[in-house]
Amino acid sequence: MKYRQNAKNPLEFFLRCITMLVVAFTLLMVVLTLFTVSTVDRNERSIFGTRFYIVRTDSMSLSEKNKDDKVHFNAGDVILIQKVKDASALAVGDIIAFISANRDSYGETITHRIRSVKTGENGEFLGYETYGTKNGVSDEATVTPSAVLGRYVGKIPNLGKYFALMRTPRGYVTFILFPFLILILYHSVNTARLYLLYRALQEEALRLSRLSLSGGCQGSRRAMAALILLRAELSAMSEKKGRG
Repeated sequence: MKYRQNAKNPLEFFLRCITMLVVAFTLLMVVLTLFTVSTVDRNERSIFGTRFYIVRTDSMSLSEKNKDDKVHFNAGDVILIQKVKDASALAVGDIIAFISANRDSYGETITHRIRSVKTGENGEFLGYETYGTKNGVSDEATVTPSAVLGRYVGKIPNLGKYFALMRTPRGYVTFILFPFLILILYHSVNTARLYLLYRALQEEALRLSRLSLSGGCQGSRRAMAALILLRAELSAMSEKKGRG
């Protein structure tokens, strides 16, 4: 029965589908925005031990010097960094995220590959020598275990560009505010249309009531049948509005 009703009103069915898609899209954008603001690029936040960072530079992107490497990522990618239980037990070749002690990027989060393990004169562990694989140049500062945030485990290409856009006023207006305004406008128009129909049916019911009073028994029966039909239509409108 519902399928037949929808087939009789293809425009209404189409608008209902569009509304559902806009609602789903808007909710998805809200969830992603909350995730971006509360989790991405936050050293103190993780999900099941995994942190998320937006890549800011191309220091690990594909080049002639690292073309044989299996891992490359570009500015705008989102990388996944897994916490490690023992930051002093990492191996040469691991890609790690750490708090930089370099002069030109002090305090920033860097993700580079371990080139070597540094030890002191007595063989004590000091930290790691790291480098960006694109140019092969080592970072100037040794990465100590306390500066390590975790090990690279994967990436989501280009997602960081969207996350960065979501943090701007233009992204908020485009992906959240504008869809909400569309929904509000649609429901406002729909509510106004139903109200006008309701008023028209009320006036028709009043006219039929007057007709029944002036038309005798036969007129009363016709008016009563029409009133029953109008009440059924009003009831259907109420149910429809509740579902919409």
